[in-house]
Amino acid sequence: MLGCGTSSGVPMVGCNCPICASSDPKNSRTRASILIRADRLNILIDTTADLRQQVLRENISRIDAVMYTHTHADHLHGIDDLRSFNFLQRKKIPIYAFKKDLKHIAKNFGYIFDPTPWGGGKPSLELVEIDKKFEIKSVKIVPLPIYHGSLAITGFRTGKFAYLTDCSKIPSSTYPLLKGLDVLIVGALRHKKHSTHFSLAEVITQAKKIGAKKTYLTHMTHWFDYWGLKYSLPKGIEPAYDGLVIEVSDAQKF
Repeated sequence: MLGCGTSSGVPMVGCNCPICASSDPKNSRTRASILIRADRLNILIDTTADLRQQVLRENISRIDAVMYTHTHADHLHGIDDLRSFNFLQRKKIPIYAFKKDLKHIAKNFGYIFDPTPWGGGKPSLELVEIDKKFEIKSVKIVPLPIYHGSLAITGFRTGKFAYLTDCSKIPSSTYPLLKGLDVLIVGALRHKKHSTHFSLAEVITQAKKIGAKKTYLTHMTHWFDYWGLKYSLPKGIEPAYDGLVIEVSDAQKF
């Protein structure tokens, strides 16, 4: 778990609430992202504005591929920091996303894909369009169509693990793709209902419906104290925290 915070991060700029002022590291949340380690591959989901800080904190020196859930700033705008991995690895990094998201990335970060030399270097990336199940080398990935308000975005499943951030609605056709999970990570923004994110109560309902053995909450605001949340949630549901490591067995079998 590289980051489990909302778009503003926690602490929020200019806020002195008890959570933002907390000295507990579990109440410090960088922008939402995870790293999947499977079959000797490091697969990153989203490049947050906190990416450099996150990989330094976790001592990550290799990224083999990136998958994008959507192109909002908090999930994309750390893309330039991928160049550090290019310098180390000396090869392109493939980035996987649906066509509309790749078009957005190519347009709004055009300098990356312009063949003109760039002082100081720039990321070397390969755009890989997805629209159905795919593989990153030997790792099988299933895209999970979900909604972020009215915006169609993507969750991902590999083996018995699934990741759904920034979600406010799960289409009926996606539920069968979520059967048999050991671990689900899903966004829970706050207590109060929101137009583009699940609230805590909505996530609890969804977690019970999906039936994963364990559900972790991500994309959380400063309205949540880690320990207060941990001890008030139903059995099998927990808040995540930055740096959390989750092991899932038989990752390729489902």
